[in-house]
Amino acid sequence: MDFGNSDAPSRVTSTKIVIAGGFGVGKTTLVGTVSEIVPLRTEAMVTDASDGIDHLSSTPNKETTTVAMDFGRISLADDLVLYLFGTPGQRRFWFMWDDLITGAIGAVILVDTRRLEDSFAAVDFFEARGLPFIVAVNRFDDAPVHATHDLRQALALSDHVPMIDVDARNRESSKQALITITEYALERIAATAPC
Repeated sequence: MDFGNSDAPSRVTSTKIVIAGGFGVGKTTLVGTVSEIVPLRTEAMVTDASDGIDHLSSTPNKETTTVAMDFGRISLADDLVLYLFGTPGQRRFWFMWDDLITGAIGAVILVDTRRLEDSFAAVDFFEARGLPFIVAVNRFDDAPVHATHDLRQALALSDHVPMIDVDARNRESSKQALITITEYALERIAATAPC
């Protein structure tokens, strides 16, 4: 009796990208825009209990907040899957970031030009850990537009870190952010590989 199965599934390889940034910059939106599955969201209602703890004045219409992570998936090929992990943006949940970046090839830091100061900590975090990252300026309809040079200077970004514009609500725009971080991460790996 032959128990062999010629239709056995091939081994699937996975990779991981983290979507990070401050509170209300569009991380949950970006993950949901590109994920092929209904994303796992760990959101809670924003309540008055966070008043004085979280800085909500810049996002008065925001009703929910991510308290652990967002999770999405994109099948790139039959044997290659990309997992997306969106970080919580509120400072009191940042202790989870170290766990969320484990195994990631890189990160997309979303930035809102209306609250640029909320991005400093995320840039510092990824620089300190040596994880490749890009900065994706989420172009909100009412956000001020600044020259790339000015944004780089304000964020103290080195010239080699890619900076792009993105609309987290737009699938193609969001996919471009993922492509950009993947290419940048591969460049960094190639640059450090022994000859």
